[in-house]
Amino acid sequence: MDSNWREKRLYPILGVFTIFCFLYLNFKDDLSFTFPVITCNLPHMSFVGVNHTRFVTHLQEEVYVNGWNSYCFEDVEERSQMGLTVCRTWAFSDGPGSADLQIRPGVFNERVFKALDYVLVEARRHRIRLILSLVNNLNAYGGKAQYVSWAEEAGINVSSSTDSFFSDPTIKGYYKSYVKAIVTRKNSYTGILYSEEPSIFAWELMNEPRCESISSAPVLQDWITEMAAFVKSLDQKHLVTVGLEGFYGSKLAENYGTNPGDWAASLGSDFITNSAIKDIDFASVHAYPHSWIPEADLEAKVKYLSNWADAHISDSENVLKKPVLFTEVGAPLTINTEGLYDRDILLKIVYDKIYESSKKREAGSGVLIWQLLVEGVEEYSDEFSFVAWKYPSTYKLILEQSSRLQNMSSQGQMS
Repeated sequence: MDSNWREKRLYPILGVFTIFCFLYLNFKDDLSFTFPVITCNLPHMSFVGVNHTRFVTHLQEEVYVNGWNSYCFEDVEERSQMGLTVCRTWAFSDGPGSADLQIRPGVFNERVFKALDYVLVEARRHRIRLILSLVNNLNAYGGKAQYVSWAEEAGINVSSSTDSFFSDPTIKGYYKSYVKAIVTRKNSYTGILYSEEPSIFAWELMNEPRCESISSAPVLQDWITEMAAFVKSLDQKHLVTVGLEGFYGSKLAENYGTNPGDWAASLGSDFITNSAIKDIDFASVHAYPHSWIPEADLEAKVKYLSNWADAHISDSENVLKKPVLFTEVGAPLTINTEGLYDRDILLKIVYDKIYESSKKREAGSGVLIWQLLVEGVEEYSDEFSFVAWKYPSTYKLILEQSSRLQNMSSQGQMS
């Protein structure tokens, strides 16, 4: 596919999502405009399912993912149609602010909910699929700490640890109420239930679940089991994933040694145990060599990331027997001595691993880069964020991955 064609499509798509995010995050109470009612027919899209270790449509067409993350709340903002097909974004913003979605447990800001409605419309219009994360482990946009705070304000006797998010019945009720409101929501612009919306690729239970105490690991496992089953009870058409970083919690795991350090096993999550739960349809992995092994040189980071990718693709294929997505892969804009971006070197490793796995019809099914921005919203960036077209080498790398995965998909349909 011609890269100029992709770029021409990229700008208006990113523009819609970015304008939307900018307005809602900045004007807040002063925001009085309304989005247009959708009267035109939206394009047909198939729901994505799983066949053994592959993503497939209902027609058994294989689906390979080259995607990206968007940082702001509704910012499904970048459906980079540089051949990118899936965007992972937040379907949460918990707190008392005027731009938050859930103001109190079970109480919603309808204006912000309509903004999320419109994101789904635009995703559908441009054939973008969304992975929607339902709560944050971190404090950004509320997170599990906000749920614990709400319980404390209601007079519930909860522990000071945020691990109570995973165990307290009241807090679990808050989360279920929120999930139900999202999953059963009727889009105000299309009249389509979220549970019936094919532009949704999957529900993610939590972004990067971690425990404060390793003793809470069984509680986290029970929480994932309970909440995955709850989502499935509301919606049988969409996939469910956990949102894991991919750390191995058990020293008995064959690939325990690929953890970035002993600290990774102390967080209560476990790639194998958590991902093996029946109602979890595919595994997820994150990769941040610069954050996880900051003292290592580039050569060591390259070796680490190669082993990390191999381990998770192998375990997904042979142990879990489920597809795996690398749902966050990030690196800062450090330049090595040869004038190449570290990010390009590291991203290419994961891209190549996924491509080779896909060629063999194995579990490695896609990568979502963290994170793409467009000009004008850099204030919402972090050290791993970038505007793709400002970095031609990275831009080219993304295009090349899109192209070869598209070719793989075409070959799968013909075989």
